[in-house]
Amino acid sequence: MKNNKILEEILNEVDKHPEIMSRRDALKYLTVSPLAASLLASATVGTSAAVASSDVKGKIVILGGGLAGMSTAARLNNTISNADITVIEPDPISVSYQPGQTLVAAGVWKLDDIVYKRDDFVPSGVKLIKGSVTKVDPENNKVTVDGSQDISYDQLIIAAGANLNYAAIKGIEGEITSSGADNASTKKTITKDGLHSIYFQEGAVATWDGIQELIAKAKAHTGPEKLKALFTNPRGAIKCGGAPLKIVYLTHARLVEAGVRDKVELTFNTNNGALFGIPDYNAPIVKQFEARGFISNYNHNLVSVDPATKTATFNKWHMEKQQFEDEMGEPIIKEVEVSEPVEFKYDFMHVAPPMKSPDVVGKSSLGSGGWIAVTKETLQSSFFPNVWAVGDCAGVPMGKTGGSARKQYKVIVDNVVAAMGGKELPSKYDGYTVCPLITGLGTVMLAEFNWTKKPTPSFPLDPTQERWIMWLLKVYLLKPMTIHGMLSGRA
Repeated sequence: MKNNKILEEILNEVDKHPEIMSRRDALKYLTVSPLAASLLASATVGTSAAVASSDVKGKIVILGGGLAGMSTAARLNNTISNADITVIEPDPISVSYQPGQTLVAAGVWKLDDIVYKRDDFVPSGVKLIKGSVTKVDPENNKVTVDGSQDISYDQLIIAAGANLNYAAIKGIEGEITSSGADNASTKKTITKDGLHSIYFQEGAVATWDGIQELIAKAKAHTGPEKLKALFTNPRGAIKCGGAPLKIVYLTHARLVEAGVRDKVELTFNTNNGALFGIPDYNAPIVKQFEARGFISNYNHNLVSVDPATKTATFNKWHMEKQQFEDEMGEPIIKEVEVSEPVEFKYDFMHVAPPMKSPDVVGKSSLGSGGWIAVTKETLQSSFFPNVWAVGDCAGVPMGKTGGSARKQYKVIVDNVVAAMGGKELPSKYDGYTVCPLITGLGTVMLAEFNWTKKPTPSFPLDPTQERWIMWLLKVYLLKPMTIHGMLSGRA
């Protein structure tokens, strides 16, 4: 093994869950598994030839100190001699492991398993400003922190993440900016009375409680009609697009485990026209849904929730050709969206909220359509050549996952350093996205793809199959690889 730190962290994770695997068995698996060996090898120290010129000068400001931002800071710091890097991040737990929130909601992990402190991962020599950017001024190469402190830059990297826009749904309040925020307004509805969401830490904890409440209710249920478990997927791009599916599978698994699956109807309402946007993965997922008895409704966009009556209202929509007149009075045919409201009752409901980049950047001269406008291959701003975007806030066709950020931040570092040295941009992002789609307690389908919308598997295994070995990857390897590999700028 080439990275003892990561190996030890993996074994520490195994020790927390002896009911799944012993340390001895884990060592045996890690020794013989080509999959594990390739992941551990990828965490070795190194920088590309494209960034070998490490004597470049300039002030780099990174807006956001989550996974994407702090990993970028670390890699730049590893690459540039005497680097001048400033990270601006208000959240004291900004580097917490967000992909683990699904496992918290399923009762596999505890919240303590995924919470990490921002200040423990600031690279040596990198300056940290513990505040919020309240204005960006790319025309004058500066940002304002907390309405008063102006910070100038030569290169600006936006790693601001994606806000959870619960307020876009009538009946739910608030826009969640980070796990470390209070989120009190959203918690007035989400986290109680059967209404849940795994997209923020407290929501994930409450979702596990909600699943237990649903199981208890099902055990006591004697009526002829089944209880209703309802799951949603919103309109627009969201981070971890597979999460709304994962919680369906995991709720099903816990209901089966409790012996009450036959008493609960599981319905997944998605705004999209498919369960998964990549056809080669969508087909097996559809079969899995059918085999497990899930109900799927397409083109259903959640618009309001009434927690008092436990009623959710969706716009059920379709595209329809209609005739209009042009400016000259001539008839023309256009396709328009036609919708009607439909109501669903629920006993348990999981909400995946609409998302957007923070308004301070999304509605600035850097933004377009709620995201940071960039050239998708280089991640350079479409409007300002010394501005870049990485992670969930970047306006690229797909790529709002930690696995995507792992590819993007290396491209950013290569290109920023080259730009600072007056060179051509050497690196390109191909849209790589990975979704470890949890399909049960012990099975994962590792969906990897890029802008070709075709599978791009990293391992010589059929990626459309549910596998126990991918569960081990998800539960044991990916978090140490992220926290101790990526956040050090090496993985």
